[in-house]
Amino acid sequence: MPGFEFDPRPVMPSPSKTKKTVAPKAAADEDHRKDHRARLRQRFSEGGANAVPDYELLEMILYRAIRRGDTKPLAKRLLKTFGDLNHVLAAPEARLKDVKGIGDAVVFELKLIESVGHRMARAKVINKPVLSSWDALLDYCKSAMAHRDIEQFRVLFLDRKNVLIADEQQQTGTVDHVPVYPREVVKRALELNASAIILVHNHPSGDPTPSQADVDMTDAIRDAADVLGIITHDHLIIGKERHLSFKSEGYL
Repeated sequence: MPGFEFDPRPVMPSPSKTKKTVAPKAAADEDHRKDHRARLRQRFSEGGANAVPDYELLEMILYRAIRRGDTKPLAKRLLKTFGDLNHVLAAPEARLKDVKGIGDAVVFELKLIESVGHRMARAKVINKPVLSSWDALLDYCKSAMAHRDIEQFRVLFLDRKNVLIADEQQQTGTVDHVPVYPREVVKRALELNASAIILVHNHPSGDPTPSQADVDMTDAIRDAADVLGIITHDHLIIGKERHLSFKSEGYL
């Protein structure tokens, strides 16, 4: 009879039959994160935005970009860096990406939410009489401009019934200056057949007190508009916590 040789090496299962196992701690951590997300969603669903603080709202916004893992540390890091939820959403893309853990997917979600907020605020004022919806107009201007890191200048164009027919950003500048050309403002008003305008710009410093350059620029636009029968109703300067009306303060 032929002999048999004994192989002392242990018999190993073939790779195709090897079962993948998850470390107990990793599995427990993942279960905890899933439970946390479910509890947070339920709390928001039952109580609305008032039931959760800003960092938890931000956590939930980040869920779409970060499918797995804990988004709380990143949410708190963003708030610590930029100060509040409004500043996080309005932050420039380059500054957002300077924060550890932020990539293109997160930037996309934040900018998407910011755009939705702007559209909702704008819908409350566009094609409506401005003078009867002044508070909504101020809310819109604040949402669009209060948390910007650079100056922006925009013009609100009104028809003969003071209905807002267009809102256009004319120029962007630096942290403390934005170039404005009165001729371009008046030219655009004529193109839109506007009968009146409201000027709006922001002060990234947070202080809405007008500079002499702001006053001179307003006077130049008003004078150019007057020649063509276009009324300059107001010039609003938007700060971080408050605003200033040229009309209310006697500048116009």
